[in-house]
Amino acid sequence: MKGGDTVADLNFNAEAGESVALVGPTGAGKSTIINLILRFYEPDKGKILIDGYDSKKITRESLRTQMGFVLQESFLFQGSIKENIRYGRLDATDEEVEQAAKAANAHSFIQRLPEGYDTVLSQDDTGISQGQKQLLSIARAILADPSILILDEATSNIDTITELKIQAALQHLLKGRTSFIIAHRLNTIKSADQIIVIEDGEIIEKGSHDELLEQKGFYHSLYTSQLEKKMLMNY
Repeated sequence: MKGGDTVADLNFNAEAGESVALVGPTGAGKSTIINLILRFYEPDKGKILIDGYDSKKITRESLRTQMGFVLQESFLFQGSIKENIRYGRLDATDEEVEQAAKAANAHSFIQRLPEGYDTVLSQDDTGISQGQKQLLSIARAILADPSILILDEATSNIDTITELKIQAALQHLLKGRTSFIIAHRLNTIKSADQIIVIEDGEIIEKGSHDELLEQKGFYHSLYTSQLEKKMLMNY
Protein backbone atom coordinates (compact mmCIF):
# COMPACT_ATOMS: atom_id res chain seq x y z
CA MET A 1 0.00 0.00 0.00
CA LYS A 2 1.05 3.60 -0.51
CA GLY A 3 2.88 5.00 2.47
CA GLY A 4 4.47 1.68 3.38
CA ASP A 5 3.63 -2.00 3.37
CA THR A 6 1.41 -2.34 6.42
CA VAL A 7 0.37 -5.82 5.27
CA ALA A 8 2.09 -8.09 2.76
CA ASP A 9 1.55 -11.38 0.94
CA LEU A 10 -2.04 -11.80 2.12
CA ASN A 11 -3.93 -14.62 0.46
CA PHE A 12 -7.19 -16.05 1.75
CA ASN A 13 -10.69 -16.89 0.53
CA ALA A 14 -14.01 -16.34 2.25
CA GLU A 15 -16.88 -18.35 0.81
CA ALA A 16 -20.37 -16.85 0.70
CA GLY A 17 -21.98 -17.18 4.11
CA GLU A 18 -18.69 -17.89 5.90
CA SER A 19 -17.58 -16.17 9.09
CA VAL A 20 -13.92 -15.16 9.08
CA ALA A 21 -12.29 -14.04 12.33
CA LEU A 22 -9.15 -11.89 12.27
CA VAL A 23 -6.92 -12.38 15.30
CA GLY A 24 -3.64 -10.78 16.31
CA PRO A 25 -1.95 -8.26 18.59
CA THR A 26 -2.59 -4.52 18.36
CA GLY A 27 -1.04 -3.12 15.18
CA ALA A 28 -0.84 -6.53 13.49
CA GLY A 29 -2.88 -5.39 10.47
CA LYS A 30 -6.44 -6.52 11.27
CA SER A 31 -8.01 -3.10 10.73
CA THR A 32 -5.91 -2.60 7.59
CA ILE A 33 -7.45 -5.73 6.05
CA ILE A 34 -10.93 -4.41 6.81
CA ASN A 35 -10.03 -1.03 5.29
CA LEU A 36 -8.80 -2.80 2.15
CA ILE A 37 -12.08 -4.72 1.87
CA LEU A 38 -14.00 -1.44 2.26
CA ARG A 39 -11.68 0.34 -0.21
CA PHE A 40 -10.64 2.98 2.29
CA TYR A 41 -7.18 1.75 1.23
CA GLU A 42 -6.13 0.43 -2.18
CA PRO A 43 -3.58 -2.39 -2.56
CA ASP A 44 -0.39 -1.64 -4.52
CA LYS A 45 -0.33 -5.24 -5.75
CA GLY A 46 -2.86 -8.01 -6.13
CA LYS A 47 -6.65 -7.91 -6.12
CA ILE A 48 -9.59 -8.14 -3.77
CA LEU A 49 -12.38 -10.08 -5.46
CA ILE A 50 -16.00 -9.90 -4.34
CA ASP A 51 -18.22 -12.47 -6.05
CA GLY A 52 -15.47 -12.78 -8.66
CA TYR A 53 -15.36 -9.04 -9.43
CA ASP A 54 -12.30 -6.89 -8.81
CA SER A 55 -13.37 -4.52 -6.00
CA LYS A 56 -11.57 -1.65 -7.79
CA LYS A 57 -14.18 -1.92 -10.55
CA ILE A 58 -17.04 -1.59 -8.08
CA THR A 59 -17.86 1.95 -6.96
CA ARG A 60 -17.21 2.64 -3.29
CA GLU A 61 -20.84 3.70 -2.85
CA SER A 62 -22.16 0.47 -4.38
CA LEU A 63 -19.70 -1.62 -2.38
CA ARG A 64 -20.63 -0.08 0.95
CA THR A 65 -24.37 -0.47 0.38
CA GLN A 66 -23.72 -4.23 0.44
CA MET A 67 -21.98 -4.03 3.81
CA GLY A 68 -23.16 -3.64 7.37
CA PHE A 69 -21.09 -2.58 10.35
CA VAL A 70 -21.12 -3.27 14.07
CA LEU A 71 -18.15 -1.39 15.48
CA GLN A 72 -16.51 -1.08 18.92
CA GLU A 73 -17.86 2.42 19.39
CA SER A 74 -21.53 2.28 18.45
CA PHE A 75 -22.46 5.42 16.51
CA LEU A 76 -25.70 7.00 17.69
CA PHE A 77 -26.89 10.36 16.41
CA GLN A 78 -29.21 12.85 18.08
CA GLY A 79 -32.69 11.56 17.44
CA SER A 80 -35.12 8.93 18.63
CA ILE A 81 -34.21 5.30 19.14
CA LYS A 82 -36.58 4.49 16.29
CA GLU A 83 -34.71 6.87 13.97
CA ASN A 84 -31.34 5.46 15.03
CA ILE A 85 -32.39 1.91 14.18
CA ARG A 86 -34.14 2.99 10.96
CA TYR A 87 -30.84 4.48 9.76
CA GLY A 88 -30.06 0.91 8.66
CA ARG A 89 -32.85 1.12 6.05
CA LEU A 90 -34.61 4.45 5.73
CA ASP A 91 -37.79 3.07 4.14
CA ALA A 92 -38.40 0.56 6.96
CA THR A 93 -41.80 0.61 8.66
CA ASP A 94 -42.25 0.98 12.42
CA GLU A 95 -43.13 -2.71 12.56
CA GLU A 96 -39.90 -3.67 10.77
CA VAL A 97 -37.89 -1.47 13.15
CA GLU A 98 -39.49 -3.23 16.11
CA GLN A 99 -38.87 -6.68 14.59
CA ALA A 100 -35.18 -5.81 14.15
CA ALA A 101 -34.99 -4.64 17.76
CA LYS A 102 -36.58 -7.89 18.95
CA ALA A 103 -34.09 -9.94 16.89
CA ALA A 104 -31.27 -7.91 18.47
CA ASN A 105 -32.58 -8.47 22.02
CA ALA A 106 -33.05 -4.70 22.35
CA HIS A 107 -36.86 -4.55 22.48
CA SER A 108 -37.24 -5.22 26.20
CA PHE A 109 -34.90 -2.46 27.38
CA ILE A 110 -36.35 -0.01 24.82
CA GLN A 111 -39.84 -0.62 26.20
CA ARG A 112 -38.62 0.24 29.70
CA LEU A 113 -37.42 3.69 28.58
CA PRO A 114 -39.73 6.66 29.31
CA GLU A 115 -40.81 7.16 25.69
CA GLY A 116 -40.02 3.70 24.33
CA TYR A 117 -38.96 3.82 20.69
CA ASP A 118 -39.58 7.59 20.67
CA THR A 119 -37.01 8.20 23.42
CA VAL A 120 -34.61 10.85 22.11
CA LEU A 121 -30.88 10.17 22.40
CA SER A 122 -27.99 12.57 22.04
CA GLN A 123 -24.81 11.54 20.22
CA ASP A 124 -22.96 10.99 23.53
CA ASP A 125 -26.03 9.81 25.40
CA THR A 126 -25.30 8.48 28.87
CA GLY A 127 -28.89 7.40 29.51
CA ILE A 128 -28.19 3.95 28.09
CA SER A 129 -25.25 1.64 28.68
CA GLN A 130 -22.47 0.75 26.26
CA GLY A 131 -23.96 -2.73 25.93
CA GLN A 132 -27.38 -1.30 25.07
CA LYS A 133 -25.77 0.92 22.44
CA GLN A 134 -24.25 -2.23 20.93
CA LEU A 135 -27.69 -3.86 20.81
CA LEU A 136 -29.10 -0.83 18.95
CA SER A 137 -26.18 -1.01 16.52
CA ILE A 138 -26.93 -4.71 15.93
CA ALA A 139 -30.64 -3.93 15.41
CA ARG A 140 -29.65 -1.35 12.79
CA ALA A 141 -27.47 -3.91 10.98
CA ILE A 142 -30.24 -6.55 11.09
CA LEU A 143 -32.64 -4.04 9.53
CA ALA A 144 -30.11 -3.18 6.78
CA ASP A 145 -29.78 -6.91 5.92
CA PRO A 146 -26.33 -6.57 4.28
CA SER A 147 -24.72 -9.37 2.29
CA ILE A 148 -21.36 -8.73 4.01
CA LEU A 149 -20.95 -7.85 7.68
CA ILE A 150 -17.97 -6.18 9.35
CA LEU A 151 -17.84 -6.73 13.11
CA ASP A 152 -15.27 -5.14 15.41
CA GLU A 153 -15.89 -6.64 18.82
CA ALA A 154 -16.37 -4.26 21.72
CA THR A 155 -13.51 -4.37 24.21
CA SER A 156 -15.25 -2.33 26.91
CA ASN A 157 -16.54 -4.00 30.04
CA ILE A 158 -20.15 -5.11 29.62
CA ASP A 159 -22.21 -6.84 32.29
CA THR A 160 -22.61 -10.60 31.85
CA ILE A 161 -26.35 -10.57 31.09
CA THR A 162 -26.00 -7.88 28.40
CA GLU A 163 -22.98 -9.66 26.92
CA LEU A 164 -25.02 -12.87 26.60
CA LYS A 165 -27.77 -10.88 24.85
CA ILE A 166 -25.20 -9.35 22.50
CA GLN A 167 -23.71 -12.75 21.64
CA ALA A 168 -27.17 -14.22 20.94
CA ALA A 169 -28.06 -11.19 18.77
CA LEU A 170 -24.80 -11.50 16.85
CA GLN A 171 -25.45 -15.19 16.16
CA HIS A 172 -28.78 -14.17 14.62
CA LEU A 173 -27.08 -11.44 12.57
CA LEU A 174 -24.18 -13.62 11.39
CA LYS A 175 -26.29 -16.61 10.34
CA GLY A 176 -25.94 -17.25 6.60
CA ARG A 177 -24.06 -13.99 6.07
CA THR A 178 -20.47 -13.46 4.93
CA SER A 179 -18.76 -11.80 7.87
CA PHE A 180 -15.36 -10.50 8.91
CA ILE A 181 -14.82 -10.26 12.65
CA ILE A 182 -11.98 -8.42 14.37
CA ALA A 183 -11.81 -10.58 17.46
CA HIS A 184 -10.49 -9.53 20.86
CA ARG A 185 -12.02 -12.25 23.04
CA LEU A 186 -11.25 -15.60 21.47
CA ASN A 187 -14.02 -17.48 23.29
CA THR A 188 -16.55 -15.61 21.11
CA ILE A 189 -15.14 -16.89 17.79
CA LYS A 190 -14.81 -20.61 18.47
CA SER A 191 -17.58 -21.30 15.94
CA ALA A 192 -16.05 -19.14 13.17
CA ASP A 193 -15.62 -21.04 9.88
CA GLN A 194 -12.12 -19.65 9.49
CA ILE A 195 -9.73 -17.95 11.89
CA ILE A 196 -6.84 -15.97 10.41
CA VAL A 197 -3.98 -15.10 12.76
CA ILE A 198 -1.98 -12.01 11.77
CA GLU A 199 1.31 -10.74 13.15
CA ASP A 200 3.40 -7.87 11.77
CA GLY A 201 1.14 -7.60 8.71
CA GLU A 202 1.44 -11.25 7.68
CA ILE A 203 -0.74 -14.32 8.06
CA ILE A 204 1.07 -16.72 10.39
CA GLU A 205 -1.73 -19.24 11.06
CA LYS A 206 -5.05 -20.12 9.48
CA GLY A 207 -7.74 -22.69 10.28
CA SER A 208 -10.67 -23.50 12.55
CA HIS A 209 -10.53 -23.05 16.33
CA ASP A 210 -9.85 -26.75 16.92
CA GLU A 211 -7.24 -26.93 14.14
CA LEU A 212 -5.34 -23.95 15.52
CA LEU A 213 -5.38 -25.32 19.06
CA GLU A 214 -3.89 -28.56 17.75
CA GLN A 215 -1.05 -26.61 16.09
CA LYS A 216 -0.01 -25.27 19.53
CA GLY A 217 1.26 -22.04 17.96
CA PHE A 218 0.48 -18.35 18.47
CA TYR A 219 -3.31 -18.83 18.61
CA HIS A 220 -2.99 -21.65 21.16
CA SER A 221 -0.82 -19.44 23.39
CA LEU A 222 -3.18 -16.47 23.11
CA TYR A 223 -6.30 -18.56 23.76
CA THR A 224 -4.72 -20.32 26.75
CA SER A 225 -3.57 -16.97 28.18
CA GLN A 226 -7.08 -15.47 27.91
CA LEU A 227 -8.64 -18.59 29.41
CA GLU A 228 -6.28 -18.54 32.40
CA LYS A 229 -6.91 -14.82 32.94
CA LYS A 230 -10.68 -15.38 32.92
CA MET A 231 -10.37 -18.25 35.40
CA LEU A 232 -8.32 -16.07 37.76
CA MET A 233 -10.89 -13.27 37.54
CA ASN A 234 -13.68 -15.70 38.40
CA TYR A 235 -11.70 -17.33 41.20
